[in-house]
Amino acid sequence: MKRGATAVAAGLAAVLCVLGWRAAHAAEITILAGQGVVSGLVDLAPAFERATGHKVIVSFEAGPSLMQKVTSNAPADLVATGPQAVDDYIVKSKIVASTRVDFAKAGVGVAVKAGAARPDISTPETYKRAMLAAKSIAYSRGGSGNLTHKVMEKLGIVEQIKDKTIRTEGVPIAEIVAKGEAEIGMHQINVILPVRGADYIGPLPPGLQDYVLFSLGVLATSKQQEVAKAFQDVRIGA
Repeated sequence: MKRGATAVAAGLAAVLCVLGWRAAHAAEITILAGQGVVSGLVDLAPAFERATGHKVIVSFEAGPSLMQKVTSNAPADLVATGPQAVDDYIVKSKIVASTRVDFAKAGVGVAVKAGAARPDISTPETYKRAMLAAKSIAYSRGGSGNLTHKVMEKLGIVEQIKDKTIRTEGVPIAEIVAKGEAEIGMHQINVILPVRGADYIGPLPPGLQDYVLFSLGVLATSKQQEVAKAFQDVRIGA
């Protein structure tokens, strides 16, 4: 996700200049974000802050916390989550209609414990062999985990790996791998990379790779909707 922060800042400044938009007073906005997209927002926020003078707080919401805060009208300005969830919040009038912006995507990668042997995952066939050979496998219950499960279905090995598969949520899969609780794990690449004790060995091979999409929506309760909408002008990807 850390691609050209300087270019992003310059692009933001140019966009704001073209629009004739200037911040008369520095504002503060809060973004409620799930695990999968936090790293991208944390990378992006400083560029926006430098370009505008506003402050961005990225609030990591694990598990059901994000939904609880949105539905209870907790003070915040933006929500970053999956497109379907944003659409559902729009229907429930929690997010301002027509403010959904699809702004990021992340591919699925593979991790093993630091220093462990790295299986060949360069092709669908070698990836399949690695999954069958592993003593234990871990992936999440949502997002990248759903994509990973579809890959297992495509390869026809769901039943063969069922008894050695760990599925969880709210915890980076690479942490489970780093602790030795699973031999191999699949998660979003941007979520794997920061975890110490786990080695990222590569993305899913061509033909199996897919992407988790993320959207931003402006909360109806936001007191800084114009600033929130300006933040949505930025796009990131991995």
